[in-house]
Amino acid sequence: MTADTERSVELSRTGKAAFRATNVRGGTLDFGEGNDADFTPVELLLVAIAGCSAIDVDYLVGKRVEPSSFDLSIRADKIRDDLGNRLTDIRLTFDLTFPGGAEGDHAKEILPRAVAQSHDRLCTVTRTVVVGTPVESVIAD
Repeated sequence: MTADTERSVELSRTGKAAFRATNVRGGTLDFGEGNDADFTPVELLLVAIAGCSAIDVDYLVGKRVEPSSFDLSIRADKIRDDLGNRLTDIRLTFDLTFPGGAEGDHAKEILPRAVAQSHDRLCTVTRTVVVGTPVESVIAD
């Protein structure tokens, strides 16, 4: 891989089942197992799916007009079966409104296509989950 394609995040333990993620730009995010207000890893996966799609759709419909409101919700069922712990039935719901007029009408008209493009081609996070990508776990020397 090259510097243009590689993405990375470093994690450091901050306490029992608590960690801080740091990106290459210096941004940090604390997370844990869910016994406080910090997000859990599963919630972060849902945020990543919704956030990636939200950005895609914002760019696509925002070319026409600024939305009056732009909200998303995402939910999933966490199950345990023969394949292990995992999420099923992930559902991402977009709730956008646009100003009245021709530009708002056009943005509303292209919204379904924008959502489909994000899901089917653009959103790296969704595409990775849908297509399925192996994850290699190794122990540092």
